[in-house]
Amino acid sequence: MAQSQRYRRLAPLALLGAAGIALAGCGAPGAPEGGGGDGGDGGSSTVTIYGTIVDSEAELLQESWADWAAENDIEIKYEGSQDFETQLGTRAQGGNPPDIAIFPQPGLFADFASRDFLKPAPEEVEKNANEYWTEDWVNYGTYDGTFYGAPLMANVKGWIWYSPTQFEEWGVEVPETLDDLKTLTDTIQSTTGTPAWCAGFESGTATGWPGTDWIEDYVLRQAGPDVYDQWVTNEVKFTDPQIKEAFDSVGEILLNPANVNAGFGDVRSINSTAFGDVAPALADGKCALTHQASFLSGFFPEGTTIAEDGDVWAFMLPGESAGDSAVTGAGEIVGAFSDSEATQKVLAYLSSPEWANSRVSLGGVTSANNGLDPANAQDPILQETIKILQDPDTTFRFDASDLMPGAVGAGTFWKGMVAWVNGDATDKVLEQIESGWPAG
Repeated sequence: MAQSQRYRRLAPLALLGAAGIALAGCGAPGAPEGGGGDGGDGGSSTVTIYGTIVDSEAELLQESWADWAAENDIEIKYEGSQDFETQLGTRAQGGNPPDIAIFPQPGLFADFASRDFLKPAPEEVEKNANEYWTEDWVNYGTYDGTFYGAPLMANVKGWIWYSPTQFEEWGVEVPETLDDLKTLTDTIQSTTGTPAWCAGFESGTATGWPGTDWIEDYVLRQAGPDVYDQWVTNEVKFTDPQIKEAFDSVGEILLNPANVNAGFGDVRSINSTAFGDVAPALADGKCALTHQASFLSGFFPEGTTIAEDGDVWAFMLPGESAGDSAVTGAGEIVGAFSDSEATQKVLAYLSSPEWANSRVSLGGVTSANNGLDPANAQDPILQETIKILQDPDTTFRFDASDLMPGAVGAGTFWKGMVAWVNGDATDKVLEQIESGWPAG
């Protein structure tokens, strides 16, 4: 798919049955060999790492630790796979896991911890996590009171991308509240005679996930973090009026043909438009506004200037009141299947600000590590993202669909968004999504 693999939306928990991981066989081809012991090349140690990061992103990941590994006489063997969830489960069940895995979802991470596959994090990793991350991020790596792994990279969702030049031409300003955003939408539509927004939900087998991001952003801003947390655990159900309010508010934009889908077609074209394709449309002036995470910056045509006075820029989706600072986002958690000395050293490095600065300086990613210097991010939106992540006043919540059981978050929720855009009634869609929750 077009999306950068480090933010590839996965459906790992959809592979889990009521009894746990649905696994068969072991030693699946293409999965990394276990390591963590002394190598056969003169005593150097080998540590294997497995994750979802592939292609050019995997090359940057390996470059980020290359100098450190050489200095510490550790060979790090990384393998990325788009079949991460199946392969990792198969190898763990078969007794041949990698030393380290980079989990893209806290829910999957917790599932492996609950089955005693993962080793508790070394003391130095826990120290780094407590010093350089917020309590929320530390909790994502904690299961049943035991800390198993530190965060790695992170992204912030809820950015609204726009053209500063067009805003100046139309005499409009960045909105400070959700009501201001409605006014902005109406003003652009009346001024231009065309829909203000473009949106794309198409993402291969993961089609629909950009829609879940919309809903999550509105639930957090309208209902608040407590309701958001209860929604993630199904204490607040999809059929609850507070969740329906978020759907209704998003629907005022996405289901209104006067507001979408600029440059692509009618409302239903949202489902057939690849999420990354909205970037060049916005850069070309075909649409004025689009909602997407910080990683959209990688989809604009070469030569596009991303800056406050450039070709495109972005503002954070506002809240109900001016100054609200609640955001959603995602990232990875690092867990270990081995407690070898070499593995513990690698874990400690990956949890350090030294690694975070090394990787971010190579471009394309951010981290919530507060020892990271935002200036090391080459992209100004990523610099802004780091500032948000490091701001102690920011209320951060991990992507809800990534925290829900896969049957919901990567199942009925994705499918429900597609059905909703295709015209199914909101109440019907909410009931259908809720039906995905496991019994009990």
